[in-house]
Amino acid sequence: MRFLTPFHGFCMALANSVPGVSGGTVAFILGFYDRFINALHDLFDRDNAARKTALAYLLKLGVGWIVGMGLCVSLLAGLFADHIYFMSSLFLGLTAASVPFVALAEKDSLRRWQSAFFALLGAALVVGLTMLRGSSGLLTVDMAQLRLTDAAYLFLSGAVAITAMVLPGISGSSVLLIAGVYLPVIQAIRQLLHLDLHVLPGLMALGLGVIAGVALSIKAIRTALQKHRSAMIWFILGLMLGSLYAIAMGPASLQTPQPPLSAATFRPLAFPCWAWDCWWGWSCYGGAWKGE
Repeated sequence: MRFLTPFHGFCMALANSVPGVSGGTVAFILGFYDRFINALHDLFDRDNAARKTALAYLLKLGVGWIVGMGLCVSLLAGLFADHIYFMSSLFLGLTAASVPFVALAEKDSLRRWQSAFFALLGAALVVGLTMLRGSSGLLTVDMAQLRLTDAAYLFLSGAVAITAMVLPGISGSSVLLIAGVYLPVIQAIRQLLHLDLHVLPGLMALGLGVIAGVALSIKAIRTALQKHRSAMIWFILGLMLGSLYAIAMGPASLQTPQPPLSAATFRPLAFPCWAWDCWWGWSCYGGAWKGE
């Protein structure tokens, strides 16, 4: 059992590294979501004993996460460089497969149709950000030659991504992909693993954003899910549906832009991977998403 917490971190890293797969959902599935959220909350608590316990737990979780992320990044960076349309098709499918899984698990919350407006709001937010990213050179991040605007954008992206990561159903990597920094970050981590320190300032900006996001959002997320669950679930579904557009536009955000994913460039061979994701979530774990 002493290696269970690092194993949980390893599994979360596998999910967090791939857009469309939610680390929060994996935490629910493996039964440690509540402990994870409470530990993040206690980390900023005034109770020293609670803070020390939370830190010890998160450090163990972090060891497994770092190992898992390192392995995934080494693989994903190469796949993105050589098979961008296959990877985009895979991420599109993983996200699409997660939507009915979340909807089925939260069917009681979704019965409040008056909250459906929040789904439109979430989708519009993602599509709008994606279109803004495509029309603005300010949002093209070069991790090796970091500008002040790049650092600020990475900080903001990290804060929003960590907020998404702790929410079940929406992937932090999807947020990075929507923001147009997923591939630069993946490549930068791979470069850092090869001791290229030119990318360190950009990764530090992202990391500081992650810390700020946890400190500012974790209490709000807990409260929103407890008191306004229906609106939150509809909003999450909207974010997921909007991210389908962002993923399709992903190839255009490369350093050497490629045409967006289309019917001609879609790779059907990615289908078995995301069909399995859908089957695994439904048949094995069903209603565990709520974590109650």
